[in-house]
Amino acid sequence: MSTEFDQVPTTGWRLPRGEKSLREVHGSIAVPSDAGFWRKFFAFAGPGYLVAVGYMDPGNWATDLAGGARYGYTLLSVILISNLMAILLQSLAVRLGIASGRDLAQACRDHYSWPVTIGLWILCEIAIAACDLAEVLGAAIALNLLFGLPLIWGVCLTAFDVLIVLFLQNRGFRYVEALVVALIAMIAGCFAIELWLAKPAMAEVAFGFIPTTGILRDPNMLYIAIGILGATVMPHNLYLHSSIVQTRKYVDTYASKAEAIRFATIDSSAALMFALFINAAILIMAAATFHGTGYDNVAEIGDAYQLLSPLLGTGAASVLFAVALLCSGQNATLTGTLAGQIVMEGFINLRVRPWLRRLITRMLAIIPAVIVVALYGEQGTGALLILSQVILSLQLSFAVFPLVLFTCDRNKMGPFVAPLWMKVLAWTVAVIIAALNGWLLYQTLA
Repeated sequence: MSTEFDQVPTTGWRLPRGEKSLREVHGSIAVPSDAGFWRKFFAFAGPGYLVAVGYMDPGNWATDLAGGARYGYTLLSVILISNLMAILLQSLAVRLGIASGRDLAQACRDHYSWPVTIGLWILCEIAIAACDLAEVLGAAIALNLLFGLPLIWGVCLTAFDVLIVLFLQNRGFRYVEALVVALIAMIAGCFAIELWLAKPAMAEVAFGFIPTTGILRDPNMLYIAIGILGATVMPHNLYLHSSIVQTRKYVDTYASKAEAIRFATIDSSAALMFALFINAAILIMAAATFHGTGYDNVAEIGDAYQLLSPLLGTGAASVLFAVALLCSGQNATLTGTLAGQIVMEGFINLRVRPWLRRLITRMLAIIPAVIVVALYGEQGTGALLILSQVILSLQLSFAVFPLVLFTCDRNKMGPFVAPLWMKVLAWTVAVIIAALNGWLLYQTLA
């Protein structure tokens, strides 16, 4: 039996809805209609973990290591606040994708004029290139640490990981999700052992989650904090999530979509709590091991790897660290491929072969990585990783403001428009992100 809410109005869009997002896997995963909570929960589980991958990529490692080594547990509050922001924004991405049938890139194309759409697309591509740069460097560093492979060779080798993505996509979207979850579990296991070895002061850890104004007063600490924000709330993840939630085969009715939004939000919130644990674990390990021990300036992943074993008293500490880094880089590669495809198809309606799209994106990341490695060696990679995350943070507002605008518009969302409390929080988060980035630019220029 249908109701007046069964069809979401499209009158608020400048253009009618076009092709389905990721049409090769759109609606490809069945959702049982007459099933209990847990069966439906597992049917919707998966996309949130693909999104969570972006919140624990190698870019996070550089910022978290630098933050923990230099400032102890102080920046744990930034990780917590950033993660809460991410949970809110990803829930809005879920709402947009399911309610409107558009991913965020398609929504921008259907709302803004062509010049504005092109501008947003270019900014998003810059963000994806910056994210890919972190993945390239992270994977290359991990290969170097584990197998002694020269950094330049490792950087070039990452161009071929596209084959993994293509193989898994051809097998089915559930295979992509299963691999991602397995790698996340491996990362979490490695850091659980690292924390046990590091033996952090739990009282200081608890106080670290309480925000302090000192972060805003110290330009250097603020720079790291903005890097953590950029590494945690990633712009391309908003485009990715609004698309991959549509891989579930729900019915085009109010009740079915409302249920899909609820379960997809639970999925992403649970997955992002795993990301919170891993990011916090990296910073806590760095604070417990390096801060106040004469190694406050440790920011390079390679330096951390070399120091962990002697400081923690076991060779396993360094090996676990490198294994987790390699898993992190490969995981981020999978989601970066999908995000690039979604952005290009959504903004400019251009479809290219996935392997070609991936290689183009990788070349944009490999070129600066090779230049930095050739000129500065391993010592330049840490600064480049942190810079990539600051670039991501500066691009963030250009994804957040359209997302909040669309999901708060009843003409676009119909009965699924964000409730008042969510609107207030969403606009507050959007303004805070913009203000922090403005403050960062002022501090940098001043």
